[in-house]
Amino acid sequence: MTLRVTFVLDERDIKQLSREMKNARRRVQSADDEEIIQAAREILSDVAKTGQVSDFVRTRLSRLELMIEMIEDEDWRLPKKDRTPVLNVLVYFGDPEDLIPDHVPGLGLLDDAIMIELALRQLRHQIEAYEDFKDFREGLDAKNGIRDSVRDDRLTRRRAALHERITRRQQREKRPSLLSNLFR
Repeated sequence: MTLRVTFVLDERDIKQLSREMKNARRRVQSADDEEIIQAAREILSDVAKTGQVSDFVRTRLSRLELMIEMIEDEDWRLPKKDRTPVLNVLVYFGDPEDLIPDHVPGLGLLDDAIMIELALRQLRHQIEAYEDFKDFREGLDAKNGIRDSVRDDRLTRRRAALHERITRRQQREKRPSLLSNLFR
């Protein structure tokens, strides 16, 4: 049996989450990108070992792993404006004393999962493009006999086309969302 729960976040809720995000960011202001990523990876590993999270949280954590992969992928070269929201959600995830402290049984990662979900919504075009890029790269790598220079050239052209697609889709949306300031 499953139960579907829906809730609405209004502007005041988003502002509260934004304050929490800024507080988490302030607590790690001296950390560099690699330290932030490593801290998130360690927590993901610890959570995987315990296995004591809901499916809702587990699903978001797997998407967080994809965001980490996206930010580290040297072939993809995620632009800084798109790296910042990912790093911010990693900072929040890595903060054990965020809105709901992580040690609270059953609920500690719920706020983290919600932040991840909000980041996924904000970055949906980037994530879709990255998944397309990975599929394209896998197709290239499956072909035998492609020289590295040809592969690199094709990846460069595909990456450029996908980054252009992201920009076009964002421009089509035109209206700023409540989420647009949350992860900056």
